[in-house]
Amino acid sequence: MEYYNMLLPLAIILIVSKLLAKACTKFNLPTVVGLLITGLLMSLIRYIPGQTILDATALDGIGFLAKIGVILIMFETGLETDVKQLRDVGVGAVIITMAGVALPMGLGFVVAVLFHGGFADLTHDALVSCLFYGTILTATSVSVTVTTLREMGRISSKVGSTIVTAAVLDDIIGVVVLSFVIAMQNTAAVVASPMMVVGKIVLFFVCAIPLGILLNKLFDVLDRRYPHHRMIPILSLALCFFFAYASEKFFGVADITGAYVAGLVISCTPKSSYIQSKFEPLSFLLLTPVFFASVGIKAKVDGMTGSLVLFSILLLLISVATKIVGCGLGAKLCHFTGKESLQVGVGMVCRGEVALIVANRGLELGVLSGTLMAPVIITVVGGTILTPILLKLVFRHDGQPASAADSNLADHYEKMEQLDIVSAE
Repeated sequence: MEYYNMLLPLAIILIVSKLLAKACTKFNLPTVVGLLITGLLMSLIRYIPGQTILDATALDGIGFLAKIGVILIMFETGLETDVKQLRDVGVGAVIITMAGVALPMGLGFVVAVLFHGGFADLTHDALVSCLFYGTILTATSVSVTVTTLREMGRISSKVGSTIVTAAVLDDIIGVVVLSFVIAMQNTAAVVASPMMVVGKIVLFFVCAIPLGILLNKLFDVLDRRYPHHRMIPILSLALCFFFAYASEKFFGVADITGAYVAGLVISCTPKSSYIQSKFEPLSFLLLTPVFFASVGIKAKVDGMTGSLVLFSILLLLISVATKIVGCGLGAKLCHFTGKESLQVGVGMVCRGEVALIVANRGLELGVLSGTLMAPVIITVVGGTILTPILLKLVFRHDGQPASAADSNLADHYEKMEQLDIVSAE
């Protein structure tokens, strides 16, 4: 096989994604939108008669790099998670998160079932496919909201801090739910025994937590003995791949869950920022653009029928409404005012990389088709564009003065912009 065939499409992806990322920045849009559009434009090459740019070899190579890329994205997400903040936040953000996960997943599942013909004829494969759509709607992308709140000087307000923490919890729950759904897809018998799936997930974390504590202490020792040595990032990458392999191989838990947990382990070490700085060039230059572009390439826009367009619109509307209502009600239960509850709900609307990772995994497992990727991309891009607009509307008449600490906290969360990955520098 002529593996050099994948080099030309890679060059095109990197050039086009950079140009579109720059264009998105000019219009105050997250760069992930440009990366997805890059993939959609690349997918059109397949319809050129006699083209050899996107042959089977090129697609296989891009797919392999994308799989490595998504593992590193989840590892970096774990690295960026402030475990202390999660521990100190109290029950408020947890209640908001649970409400903001249950409602979108439930309603997304119901709409997907209706699109598949209703509950009466629901097969096991269709059930898993519908659960994937519900799972896609659970996670919140924190970077778009953080950027907008920072611009408005509200990042360190009560509402801003709650949104950021709840969004991080959203991602964690979304990854766990994904592992549950994948386990259901792998074994049809699990429908009769869902506790088996829950047991595997619990067993994974029971094993991962003490191992993580042990490895954390080991990394502390290595850091004291070899400060700023390249061995530390190399061992971190090895840990990422090992956790990703072990979670899938021995527990039936998604490999990206293992990578995320490995990132959480490393995030508790003193040199987590140093380790992350070593991973960012590889992610920034190659793997992240390739992953998001590969998602767009897999989408088949030529199969969009009238009913699928309707489904796309419904999915987008549900993704917006359920987060506003679910998270807003959760905030109200935590004694936020009506206006603050609306602000929290709007801040949780945006979907991002976790939604795309879930959809991409469903595509790999065969429970989602390329045609059905289009509604997911529409939902992610639509929510990404709407969130800054809606946030500015709900904060427009907010008389609360901006906190002087916003600039300091903004520096703390600046790395979170990498969740929508690729700086426009």
